[in-house]
Amino acid sequence: MCKAAGNEKPRNIGATRKLNVKIANAVNVSPARETFGGLYALSNLDQTFPYVIEIVFAFEGEGRGRRKSAVETMRESLAEVLVKFYPFAGRLVVGNDGRMAVKCTGEGVPFVEAVSASDIGVLDDISAVDPTTLRKLVKHSDGAPTILEVPLLTVQVTTFKCGGIVVGVVMNHVLVDGKALTDFITCWTDLARAKPPSVLPFLDRSVLCPRRPPRVDLPHHEYAPRDQRSKRAVSPQTKPLVYRSFCFNPHTLIQLKKSSTIATQNGSSTVPTTFEVISALAWISRTKALGISPHETTKLLTAVDGRPKFDPPLPSGYFGNGIAWSCAECSAGELTRKPFSFAVRTVHEGLQSVTETYIRSAIDHVELNRVGVDCEGNTCCISKWSRLPFYKMDFGFGRPFQVAPATVPNNVILVASQSRESDNLVVSLGLPRDAMDVFSKLIQYELTLKSKF
Repeated sequence: MCKAAGNEKPRNIGATRKLNVKIANAVNVSPARETFGGLYALSNLDQTFPYVIEIVFAFEGEGRGRRKSAVETMRESLAEVLVKFYPFAGRLVVGNDGRMAVKCTGEGVPFVEAVSASDIGVLDDISAVDPTTLRKLVKHSDGAPTILEVPLLTVQVTTFKCGGIVVGVVMNHVLVDGKALTDFITCWTDLARAKPPSVLPFLDRSVLCPRRPPRVDLPHHEYAPRDQRSKRAVSPQTKPLVYRSFCFNPHTLIQLKKSSTIATQNGSSTVPTTFEVISALAWISRTKALGISPHETTKLLTAVDGRPKFDPPLPSGYFGNGIAWSCAECSAGELTRKPFSFAVRTVHEGLQSVTETYIRSAIDHVELNRVGVDCEGNTCCISKWSRLPFYKMDFGFGRPFQVAPATVPNNVILVASQSRESDNLVVSLGLPRDAMDVFSKLIQYELTLKSKF
């Protein structure tokens, strides 16, 4: 656990050496009953973020005797829940129009049963991102040439000597966002405990179809052509990344918020949110660490749940990508030389701009331009997991004590709760080693300074 405000989280070097995982069985779990067998159309919002998200859920379990029955229950209930969430059992394809869709083949979800002779305590604090260790606990798709070859969902259940269990889930972001994934897992856990499903999927994505004719009402720099990369911008093909996590405790966050009050147009002021100050600090530090030239534009894109932005809101259980991306942008010189409150205000204004009009305009922009989210070079994306109900998931052997990313996609920053019992937030990302060293020093300096107040 993090020991002080802003401390960089330990890298779990001991866990990297000690954790051995053995695959005991690997199958494809298909829907328990016949389901729709045609093409399942995806929305424009689904087309724009072809990333893979890997998550591990760590459970204390209920002792050694329950391990086999727990895995069997999870596998059987997965087959049942796939009847309702059948697109997960299909495969991505590209249609004649160049758009991705799901071919509902019923092939199923790759499901791996694994065992470890260690106690689950060997993992230590999994909120400290450590891909070398944690990716042993997920069924990843390294080597897939494109996003089309990545399964829409994979599951790995690893049981430990002590009775602890880790459930590793890998999702293809083309099909769902975090909210839709948690709806799926909630329904899965309900069925695993022989309870009626508390959430059902709304599968019709036509509610997010483009207007006819498409109408772009606003600028959409979240999809703008990429700025020319500075020579130190992230380029994972040529420079390996290192991954680190940083822990923010409530006291430090309060001090950060106090130091960055936002002036409003009517002359009053407002206190920024916790997420806004974390986003601003990470954006500034990353821009400095990468040495982006002062005249170059830098952007921070934030995943915003668009479901409640509509009037009326999107149907309950909307299954798909309901997120839009806010765009905070300015020159690197402005960002790094102006007061911290400038960055906070820029992030805040970007978030406030995400309305139903903005999302409808974004959908039409993608329709006309066939572009993806601009998340390379001087731009990074940030996503908040701390409000997703990960810690409510119970397959019948208790709720997880920690939930964390197994790795972090390139140019993405993840903000998650440290554990079930903690109010600390953990920020995780990957950068080239020299840039990460600078980033770490900048974050440590700012947070150490704030913790003294």
